[in-house]
Amino acid sequence: MAIITKRPFVSHFRGGPTDHVVHIKRGKTAHSGTGQSFWFRPLAAVLSEIPVDDRELPLLFRGRTADFQEISVQASVTYRFADPDRAARRLDFALDPVTGLWHGTPLDQVATLLTELAQQHTLALLAAMNLAAALSDAPDAVRTRLSEILTSHDRLAEIGIGIVDVRVVAARPDAEVERALRTPARERIQQEADRAGFERRALAVERERAIAENELQSRIELAIREEQLVARQGANERRRADEAAAAARIAAVAEADRIRLKAEASAEETRVTGAADAEADAARINVYADVDPRILLALATRTLASNLPRIGTVHLAPDTLSAALTRLASPPTPDH
Repeated sequence: MAIITKRPFVSHFRGGPTDHVVHIKRGKTAHSGTGQSFWFRPLAAVLSEIPVDDRELPLLFRGRTADFQEISVQASVTYRFADPDRAARRLDFALDPVTGLWHGTPLDQVATLLTELAQQHTLALLAAMNLAAALSDAPDAVRTRLSEILTSHDRLAEIGIGIVDVRVVAARPDAEVERALRTPARERIQQEADRAGFERRALAVERERAIAENELQSRIELAIREEQLVARQGANERRRADEAAAAARIAAVAEADRIRLKAEASAEETRVTGAADAEADAARINVYADVDPRILLALATRTLASNLPRIGTVHLAPDTLSAALTRLASPPTPDH
């Protein structure tokens, strides 16, 4: 925006770097360009200020498709005044020389013109599409169509407006239609989520089954090994029992042989001793064969006396002593 400083009889104008100023004095152009600074007389000067920076114009259209569905298109047009001198001649950019403000609203006129042109061609384009095509192809189609129309439009060229860029932000149907269109997609997404959940659960069940089978296989293998261990232990016990029985049999046989040999030795010893005793008895008998019986009786009595217990006192009756002496004195009979 221009800055105007008032002085008596004259005023000073200082423009901005993005504002093109046209100063007309007595029907002729005295100053024209951006960033101008000059003195002027308010009563004799005509001032116009045209912005030359890029301007953004947001657009929102509501149209109807070929299948009678309402659709909203949100777009944005970037423009600038490529020929500010021509724009100053075709639009009212005149400034108040006292306040530095525009007398009219030239930018609103430009916005209205651009909006009507864009809306006209956008609605015509949407009317040739059905809803599905409009939602999928409208942004690119509208952007291409508006770029071609606005760039080559004669009215915009006459007032010095150049189109920098056209952007289509979104193309959306009514809320109810949008919800209806979202329902199948949501259902598909939900179905995919359910399918993924089912697959995940099936995979979990499969893994649990595999784990259970592995555990069962491990238990079977452990049982088989335990059976083998029990069989091995039984075989070892039987082997130890057999070996112990064999050792016992060997020990018993050895003991029996030892006892038999001992018995045989004892019997042999008894036999030899008996034979020796018999021979000795026979020899003694042969020696005593020719001995006087009275001598034998005396020897027997001595032997008996040596084997009898000790006798402290012996009482002999006179009859007993007389009978003994008589027998000793009498000769032996043939029977004795």
